[in-house]
Amino acid sequence: MTRRRWIADEFTETAARLVGQNAAHLARVLRARVGDEYDIACGDAVRVGVVARVSEEEVEFALGDAVSGTAEREIVLVAAIYKFDRLEWAIEKCTELGVTRIIPVIARRTDAHLAAAAGKRVERWRRIAHEAAQQSRRVRVPTIDEAVKLKAALGVEGGTRLLLNENERAKKISEALAEAAAPVIFAVGPEGGWAEEELAQFEAAGWQSVTLGTTILRAETAAMAALAVAAAMMG
Repeated sequence: MTRRRWIADEFTETAARLVGQNAAHLARVLRARVGDEYDIACGDAVRVGVVARVSEEEVEFALGDAVSGTAEREIVLVAAIYKFDRLEWAIEKCTELGVTRIIPVIARRTDAHLAAAAGKRVERWRRIAHEAAQQSRRVRVPTIDEAVKLKAALGVEGGTRLLLNENERAKKISEALAEAAAPVIFAVGPEGGWAEEELAQFEAAGWQSVTLGTTILRAETAAMAALAVAAAMMG
């Protein structure tokens, strides 16, 4: 039987801890007992964890053998902010597909009310990513940055920086990924797409425009499609 995986809130070489909601769920809902075994993600490794102490505030594990030490591929998503319900769905699904960092961006076409409220939503986005990472048995939780304006995100360092551009017809995303150097960074626009001046800024900063095909995709669909292609090709 596959052991359930948890991502440690704190860990050392010999012990790991869950606190807050995770501890409460494990203690109250799953009724964990001393001696129960789980997989515990600690940094870039996963180890067998044996429950040593349990309460609704804190669950402590004694760490045993390594289950996996495979580092995850680095994939960054620069995501323009759009309607929160759809953005949060994209965060969850992109986490399942392997994104390691998300940079929320206030774009020219981001609704002013959403831009103003974004700073208060970041902790919620991080919780969504944490839950999705555990559910999908990820080794670590994606980093979610504070929201920034596009200019601050253009210079993010990466081996391959790809702009998902509905106006691009020649360069397919699969072709770009076939010759990509890590880490790979995708930029996905808001509802209505990137403004012309923003496209010019991407080009000036050295980003490659790529296409996902001939159909026009919603922002959340484009993000997930790009991550799915990357997951398949980068394995």
